[in-house]
Amino acid sequence: MNNNPLLEGSRLPAFRRIQPEHVLPAVETLIAENRAGIAALLARGETPRWASIAEPLEEQEDRLDRAWSPVSHLHSVADNEALREAYSDCLPRLADHESEIGQNADLFRAYQAIAAGAEFRSLTGAQRKVVENALMDFRLSGVALDEAGRERYRKIQQSLSLLQTRFEENVLDATQGWTRHVTDASLLAGLPESARSLAAETARGRGLDGWLFTLEFPSYFPVLQYADSAELRREMYEAYVTRASERGPADWNNAEVMVQILALRRELAELLGFSTYAHLALEKRMARSPDEVLGFLRDLARRSRPVAETELAELRQFCRERFRIERLDAWDIPYYSEKLRQALYDFSEEELRPYFPAPAAVAGLFEVVHRLYGIRVVERSGVEVWHPDVRFFDVTDDTGQPRGSFYLDLYARQHKRGGAWMDDCVVRRRTRAGIQLPVAYLVCNFTPPVGGESALLTHDEVMTLFHEFGHGLHHMLTLVDHSPVSGINGVPWDAVELPSQFMENWCWDRSAIDLFSRHHQTGERLPDGLFDKLLRARNFQSGLQMVRQLEFALFDFRLHLEDRGTAAGDVQALLDEVRREVGVIEVPEWNRFQNSFSHIFAGGYAAGYYSYKWAEVLSADAFSKFEENGIFHRDTGRQFLHAILEQGGARDPMELFVEFRGRKPSIDALLRHSGIAGAEIAA
Repeated sequence: MNNNPLLEGSRLPAFRRIQPEHVLPAVETLIAENRAGIAALLARGETPRWASIAEPLEEQEDRLDRAWSPVSHLHSVADNEALREAYSDCLPRLADHESEIGQNADLFRAYQAIAAGAEFRSLTGAQRKVVENALMDFRLSGVALDEAGRERYRKIQQSLSLLQTRFEENVLDATQGWTRHVTDASLLAGLPESARSLAAETARGRGLDGWLFTLEFPSYFPVLQYADSAELRREMYEAYVTRASERGPADWNNAEVMVQILALRRELAELLGFSTYAHLALEKRMARSPDEVLGFLRDLARRSRPVAETELAELRQFCRERFRIERLDAWDIPYYSEKLRQALYDFSEEELRPYFPAPAAVAGLFEVVHRLYGIRVVERSGVEVWHPDVRFFDVTDDTGQPRGSFYLDLYARQHKRGGAWMDDCVVRRRTRAGIQLPVAYLVCNFTPPVGGESALLTHDEVMTLFHEFGHGLHHMLTLVDHSPVSGINGVPWDAVELPSQFMENWCWDRSAIDLFSRHHQTGERLPDGLFDKLLRARNFQSGLQMVRQLEFALFDFRLHLEDRGTAAGDVQALLDEVRREVGVIEVPEWNRFQNSFSHIFAGGYAAGYYSYKWAEVLSADAFSKFEENGIFHRDTGRQFLHAILEQGGARDPMELFVEFRGRKPSIDALLRHSGIAGAEIAA
């Protein structure tokens, strides 16, 4: 197709011109070119070398990645039926192309020859890691299988790509397919003004009077946390936790989709010679065995469950004494927990909103990373974006050299999937023309601006902003020149959360908060009294929060380790078992959390949700060095920059951590930060 913006090879995507009809022709063209290119490389008959095999292969894969990246991104942030169809049409083709490369025996032998050749020792560490990773990828792509096995592998990957996308689309449709229109103002009792204003503006935007609530998190969670109406809380809770289940439209039900995904993952693992999918997943992780993962999670559970039980007992006692309530349902927990927090600390998150207008939070974040790493972030105008709210920024280092750029998309809206994430638009690599600088997408779903005023963020939303920017720094500040191990590429999944969770720590420091707290009307910094309340309340119900995450992690890992999930009821049965093991809050039998657990059924966290806690140990211990040396200690910041952020996936993450910290990680800092350090370990 002439004038296809996906084939122009420009540095940044032409978002205004990309149309669904461009997608399939671009992908088919690039796959055909890549196939021909590989055949030509192998037909030369010369001794395989880095420059004759790995380098040109990296170049052609980069061109396909750069064409597909904006398509995949638009599917997540500006979804529509035509784009969905084009996106889904391409998934089997892309999966098949990836399998075709991974099962190319001649290409595998070429990489084996590079690894065994005299040149290998003279390659850089990053180049050697690219070759070593490629050899593993060949093995995990079924290159050693017979013809029937290779064909079955390709079919499995095609099916998984479609099913995982269907799972995510069902969650999006179920989320956006439910609303609660309120015309009786009495139902709004207890809700803060920010939640009322958002609901009123949402209603006006759809031509309705009154207030309209949705299942997007900025609309949903304030109802659970503040609404006095138990009826409204239950209604929204039930709609949220039964998304994409049998309790909604059949077309959006993910029950059978989950079963099919799990069956295909089991078959894939067995095809490649692994006893379970969890064993397969750990081939490219820091954790070396299922026993290590389960031991890690259960050790944390033993330490934190007694704390969670005590916290729940305190909440129940508070409700009995203050409200004469004996029974707490799941939709009551956030509401009465907020009442208890206000009683204990005279503090509510809503008090912080006026001090965290989004522009101040973003500018303060940039100042924090400038003080830590010497980098500068400057907005650039005139860049094509997919929505008027999106902004674009360039990053330079302390010598003025450009290091990368990023798009920033902060607010929730229709046709945008929930959650927050960082993804790559362009990956750093060395080309014939010089260094191709990295570009990131940073996406959140914060409470949007209301009434023409700046958006006012909660402290939790500020932490999410810092978290995603940590991922972005890992992607943009890399100095590795080969895309397979540049930025977050090649980083084991259970280490990839280190830079993101690490950045959250600055949201709790007074000198850092002074850089991004500014009252939206008066310009006043966060008052000392309010900061002290925030700090005292930091570990409020930290045990309950910990066991909730452990519940998700154990459910995910056991689901992929055991022969479970052969039917929708068995998925539910396993989740119920895990809840009995580590959970303390009873949920209704109709809760279908798993049906919208996109992290493991549509994202990259299958048999890997434990990574959040695994990496949190690393991040807390890494931050403890700043606690020792100073929160903005420049030398310590440079050490983290050089040892972690610049190294990408070119070196072993444990080796890098030891280089920065001077020793292997300790769990002590995480337990201390979580307020669990002194907890008794259950027998």
